[in-house]
Amino acid sequence: EVQLVESGGGLVQPGGSLRLSCTASGFTFDDYAIGWFRQAPGKEREGVSCISSKEGNTDYSDSVKGRFTISTNGARNTVYLQMNSLKPEDTAVYYCAASLSGRDYYPVCPTLYAYGMDIWGKGTLVTVSS
Repeated sequence: EVQLVESGGGLVQPGGSLRLSCTASGFTFDDYAIGWFRQAPGKEREGVSCISSKEGNTDYSDSVKGRFTISTNGARNTVYLQMNSLKPEDTAVYYCAASLSGRDYYPVCPTLYAYGMDIWGKGTLVTVSS
């Protein structure tokens, strides 16, 4: 079965860090671009970061640029989102998603989003609070 599973969410104080993982089963990221999204209570889902399949091109939303870093492991079956200097407004359910048609997107995440995401994980909750 093809699926994505997120992990690493939890409760953290403002200014703290978390690392989210997005692990694929049934496929690798060699042919897919990966995006991280989040949805806060009462708000629409927003794109946070993305990485292309082969070139590893990365991009970030303005709200997380300089604080979050997206990367992959050597086996290319896990994508990480390192989140530093967390703020209360980062509180949300975080989702990862994979896109086949957008795998070589360039240069920014909205270009990837326009292709559509094919596989979604179920999300992991991040709560930033003192």
